[in-house]
Amino acid sequence: MIRTNLHEKYVPMYHLGALGSGGLAISFFLYLNFLLPHESGIISFDQLWPVLTGEPSMKAFWIGLCLFVVFALSLLHIALMIWNTREFSLFKKTDAYHKLRNSSAEISLMVVPLTMSMTVNVLFVNSSLLIPGLWEVIEYMFPLAMLAFVSIGVYALRILGDYFVRMLLHKGYSFEQNNSLAPMVSIFALSMIAVGLAAPAAMSHVREVIAVAIALSSFFATSAALLIVVMLVIGFHTMLTHGIRPEAAPSLWLMIPITTLLGITFMRTSHGMGEAFGGHTSSAEIYIVLMAIFSIQVIFGLIGFTVMKRLNYFKDFIYGDKVHATTYALVCPGVALPVFGLFVVKFGLLGNTLISMWTPAHYLFLLPFLLIQLKTLQVLLTLVKRLQLTPSQSRMPNLQTA
Repeated sequence: MIRTNLHEKYVPMYHLGALGSGGLAISFFLYLNFLLPHESGIISFDQLWPVLTGEPSMKAFWIGLCLFVVFALSLLHIALMIWNTREFSLFKKTDAYHKLRNSSAEISLMVVPLTMSMTVNVLFVNSSLLIPGLWEVIEYMFPLAMLAFVSIGVYALRILGDYFVRMLLHKGYSFEQNNSLAPMVSIFALSMIAVGLAAPAAMSHVREVIAVAIALSSFFATSAALLIVVMLVIGFHTMLTHGIRPEAAPSLWLMIPITTLLGITFMRTSHGMGEAFGGHTSSAEIYIVLMAIFSIQVIFGLIGFTVMKRLNYFKDFIYGDKVHATTYALVCPGVALPVFGLFVVKFGLLGNTLISMWTPAHYLFLLPFLLIQLKTLQVLLTLVKRLQLTPSQSRMPNLQTA
């Protein structure tokens, strides 16, 4: 049975479970999108259905398997979102919520618009896979999608504005309680909104829609980039001064999903600039940018892994007696690194003819990312069972900080 009516024991970071399941669904969808030919912006029902209903083949089996994983994880995402929405509404009626709103941990509320943005992405992908002829009317959907992301963006900015105003006016920031990179969840949220708004720039054929998408996406991407500087300086200052909180150690990996989203935003806006304004970015320039971002991810990945290994974090928080809602943050880089890796392979290596499709080298570069995805899926299911399905109340996490 899933836990319900947590009230003051609920924490916003539970949303990361829904976020991770949605992200994993999209990460497996990318195999279909990047490896199969299609004329629409992303792979759709119209390209997949003839293969699935045709002669039995390994290709049809592979497509069916990918679709099964995508749909199963999408359903898990929706189920966890429904659960989080209900529990969060109950949590808002408790004293714990008001205490949270008046502490430096208020920034953890940014995980709500972050996960809402993922829901829009999941619904868009599943609509493309399930609705015949969707891309014949897709131009009418782009303004609605942008409206949805802008609405979520306004919600996120309200949370962020309240947080910074209170910090600046009342000096409420606690360095001793925020000795991690957990506050960077706010940047994660802004980056997710930015990449969502950039989607029409990559897929639309209407010049005005592309221009509006680029403008709106640039606002949130620029806001995220500015906050990266602030949050990294504050975060590393507090960690070097007070040490890192063991339960918040996964925050060291937050730069991986953040840079993934900003990198994809760059790819989408670059494509839009080329289609609408003739400002094409060369494949060589794309290669340089992708490699620079991937290098940042590897650096933070190694730092985070080394720290968590020394803290026995994986043993204690995934398989041991300790439970904590922020452990779900481990799923985010496990999704983001393979997603960006697929972009590196397609647009960096294949795009510059450094390797060829369906060769041993192509499979070799894809294999590590697939293994990371499978391990991340296993971790996600383990955490869902431990944090939300296990009935023992004695192991309930009770975290009120970011």
